[in-house]
Amino acid sequence: MYPSLKDVRGRPRSAATHPWWRPAVPGNVVYLGVTSMFTDVSSEMVNSVIPLFLTIQLGFSRFQLGLFNGAFQGIAAFTALGGAALADRRGRYKEVAGAGYAVSAGTRIGLSAARHAWAPATGLLYADRAAKGLRTAPRDALISLSALPGRLGEAFGVHRALDTAGGLAGPLVAFALLSAVPGSYGTIFTASFWIALVGVAILVLFVHNQAGAAARPARRVSLRTGFGLLRISAFRRLVIAGAALSAVTIGDALVYLTFQQRSSMTTRFFPLLYVGTAVGYVILAIPLGRLADRIGPARVFLAGQLLLIAVDLVLLRQDPGPLALVVMLGALGIYYAATDGVLAAVASNVLPAETRASGLALLGAVMALVAFGASTAFGALWGWNGPGEAVEVFLAGLVVAVVLSAVALRPLLVERAGPGAAR
Repeated sequence: MYPSLKDVRGRPRSAATHPWWRPAVPGNVVYLGVTSMFTDVSSEMVNSVIPLFLTIQLGFSRFQLGLFNGAFQGIAAFTALGGAALADRRGRYKEVAGAGYAVSAGTRIGLSAARHAWAPATGLLYADRAAKGLRTAPRDALISLSALPGRLGEAFGVHRALDTAGGLAGPLVAFALLSAVPGSYGTIFTASFWIALVGVAILVLFVHNQAGAAARPARRVSLRTGFGLLRISAFRRLVIAGAALSAVTIGDALVYLTFQQRSSMTTRFFPLLYVGTAVGYVILAIPLGRLADRIGPARVFLAGQLLLIAVDLVLLRQDPGPLALVVMLGALGIYYAATDGVLAAVASNVLPAETRASGLALLGAVMALVAFGASTAFGALWGWNGPGEAVEVFLAGLVVAVVLSAVALRPLLVERAGPGAAR
C-alpha cells in the first residue's frame, strides 16, 4: 500500500520532501484504512439490502422505515460520547475502536440466525450502529494524531478512500449473492461476518496508539468533556452548521428507495446504487483531502453541501432516467468525498489534541440525533403526501441551511487552518 514515512533511521520524514503524487501518510493511517475497508465491505453488504430486507421480508411501512433509519443513524450518539471519553482518558484509542469493530462483527452472525423475526433483527442492526458510534471518534482521533503536520485533510482522505473502496465492494458482493439466490439475506449476513473478522485482525496486529499516549496518566475526561468544548467558538459554530445541514439531509436509504420507486427500477439492482455513490467517493477522497489542506477544509466542506441540491432535484423528477441516475450518484459521491473526512479535519483543526475524540464524538452525536429527526420527518411526509412533497420540503430547507452554515462558518472560511492544527 502506502509506505510509512520514515527515513533509514526510522524517523518521520518531512511531508514537504515527499513526492506530490504519493499520499504522505504514516503506516498507522493506512492500517486503520485497511481495517475500515474490510469492515465496510461487511457493513455495506448488509446496509445495501436493509431497505429491501425491512420492507419486503419484514413488511415495514414507509413511515416505519423512516423511523428505523432515523434511529439507526441516531443510536450511535448514545455510545459515541462514552467511547470517546474513555479513549481520551487514557489514550486508548485503538482498544476502544477495536471493541466497536468486534461488536459489529458479532452482530453479523446474529443476523443470520434472527433474520425472520423483526425484533431481534432490528435489535442487532441497532447494536451494529451503536458499535459504529463507539469506534468512530477514537479512530478519527488516532488518524488526526498520527497524521503529518499540514497533511490532515490528506490523511483523512486516504483513510476514507480505503474505507469507501470497501463500501464499493460490499454492495457488489450483495448484488452477486442476490442474483445467484434471490432473497438470500442469510447468506449475505454470514459472509459479512467472516469479512468483518479480517478487519478486526488487521487492527489488532498492525495498528498502534500514538507513541506514549497509552502510557500517559489518566486525564480528567468525562461525558461532560465534549460539551465543555462548546466554549471554543470555532467548534461551537461547526456544531451549529453540522446540525443545520443534518436537519435537511435525506438519508441514503431513503434517497435510493425514493429513486427506485419513482423510476420503477427493479429491486435486483438496488444494491448497485450504493456502488455508484462509492465510485465517486473513492476516486475523489484523496484529491479533495489535499485540496482541503491547501485552501482550508471548511471551504471544501461547505462547497460539498451544494451537491445535495442536485440530488434533491433528481428526486423531484417523474420517472427519472439513466442520465438522472448518473447525476444523482455522481453528486452523492462527490458530496461524501468533500464532506465526510473533511468535516473531521475541520473539527480536528480547532480541537485540543488531548480531548479530540470527545469533540469529534459530540459533533457526530449532535448530527446523528438531528439526522434521526430528519429521517423520521421525511418518512412521515412520504407516508402522508408522497415522496415528491417530502423532497420539496427538504430541498427548501437545504438552501436555507447552506446559507446559515456559511454565516456560522465564516471565521473558518477565511482561515486556512484552525488553532488546533498543530499537534
